[in-house]
Amino acid sequence: MGRVILGGSGLCVSPVAFGTWQLSPRFWGDQSKGDAIAAMKCACDLGINFFDTADAYGDGYAETVLGEALKELPRKELVICTKWFNHFNLDASRYPDLSPQYLRERCEASLKRLGLKTIDLCLLHMFDPLTPLQDVAETLEDLRRQGKIRAFGVSNHTVEQLRAQRTYAAYSVIQPSYSLIDPAIESDLLPYCQAESVGVMVYSPMHKGLLTGKYKGDETFTDFRANHPDFQGDRFRHLCQCVQNLRPIADGYGLSIYQLVLAATLMHPGVHVAICGIKRPDQIREAAGAIGRTISREDYFAVRKILNPPTKVADASGVRK
Repeated sequence: MGRVILGGSGLCVSPVAFGTWQLSPRFWGDQSKGDAIAAMKCACDLGINFFDTADAYGDGYAETVLGEALKELPRKELVICTKWFNHFNLDASRYPDLSPQYLRERCEASLKRLGLKTIDLCLLHMFDPLTPLQDVAETLEDLRRQGKIRAFGVSNHTVEQLRAQRTYAAYSVIQPSYSLIDPAIESDLLPYCQAESVGVMVYSPMHKGLLTGKYKGDETFTDFRANHPDFQGDRFRHLCQCVQNLRPIADGYGLSIYQLVLAATLMHPGVHVAICGIKRPDQIREAAGAIGRTISREDYFAVRKILNPPTKVADASGVRK
């Protein structure tokens, strides 16, 4: 199984990471813990060594499930990433808090749930406008000196927020949202990260499942996608048809649509890792099948054009071109 170095972190990871956001009932509803643990073990058997979680996923539930799986997996071969940002109240409400004291508390809580002595990579889940950047940086550096974390970075930060954070410490990894339907970070964040050797691990590369090729456009959803505009009405039907139009290209490479999209996503030189949300063993098997696969430059841009067809505009006479 291939490995990549995650930017300046020095971490050696599989280009596909096992994502655990789906273990957040608030967004995805209840999921089978047994299936999730079986999928985690399957991922390890397939050579996938990178697991991504966060204390916010199910208010600690995802970390707990991953921790249970880790008891039976070869810890020394794995790279574990978690994220901190929220202050959790007893009434289940939350608010941003990256203050030094709370960061230390979140670190201890994550270590306990995961059953680890050291977390390989921790990320600031979002940008906290209230805590001074220097305070955050000094706390993370202290946690690293204590051996409780190996490397740190950020998630859901703009390029300017990342640039500001890096003034105070060597944040070596970022986790942004990115898909071939929504490639906005290609204009600023990805070029910056390439220039500064920042490791990039993108989430939602399958655009919340839409790019897997399993939808026809007439489905309805009971999870958070029930209110997402890309999964509603004409927009949803249009996107599903665009995805299905990828099938001839996928067939030509002996790939599923899912694998074609994942392979194309990983071809971008600024993207080191794609995090795939996994619920069952068959899903991680399919994702693993994209590792090491590439397509021609011509087909890469054909995929991009199919998923983002040119917008027709009207000329002076009112005729759409």
